[in-house]
Amino acid sequence: MYIIVDERPIVTNGYVASFGREGVASVGLYTEEFGDWIETAPKTDVDTVQGFLLGESSQRNKFAVLIQKRSKAPIIALSEARCLDDTLDLFTAGVDDVVRKPVHVREIMARSEAVWRRTQRAPAKDMVAADRTERLKVFFDGRDAEIDGRKMDLPRRERQILEYLIRNRGRRMTKSQVYNTVYGAFSSEIDESVVEGHVSKLRKKLRDALKFDPIEVKRYMGYAFVG
Repeated sequence: MYIIVDERPIVTNGYVASFGREGVASVGLYTEEFGDWIETAPKTDVDTVQGFLLGESSQRNKFAVLIQKRSKAPIIALSEARCLDDTLDLFTAGVDDVVRKPVHVREIMARSEAVWRRTQRAPAKDMVAADRTERLKVFFDGRDAEIDGRKMDLPRRERQILEYLIRNRGRRMTKSQVYNTVYGAFSSEIDESVVEGHVSKLRKKLRDALKFDPIEVKRYMGYAFVG
């Protein structure tokens, strides 16, 4: 799930629609709404955010500081025009990247993933030694995953769940966290139980291709990508 913050409805609505066309959950919040949410939202909800997109807001720098206190998710600021002083102020406040509009949401997703890789990268030799799933390649930018160079034909919900579990490799994620990531923390139109079906189908496809199950499931506790 991506959070878009801007004082203008036309901007938040536009990005929510663009993420929606890519099959990615997102929500647009105005300045006051976001300030309340980031300070009071349960940690389980905050942890499902894949990236924060900060547009025009009088409190944008303050928000960057607040986000850092509660989330490790990438913070990307949208720039209306080139201004060195504003850009430097944003980086000083803790923004991870500054992107000039217009920008496609797939580029935003790719930039977010680049930040995730830098902040969570493990030593290469350790990854190879412990990773039985090195044949599995996930892109995190809307492209299909691959196994042994062959594309996995996954419905977008299964692909998003796979990406989320791999990003949180080794950590147990609850059904609610997986649901919030895929459908959005503010969604209540679909029952959480759909997650069980998505994960079951995903595990079968991975087992068939890899000959072992890389996703560990514990009843009432959640899911973990263990490789």
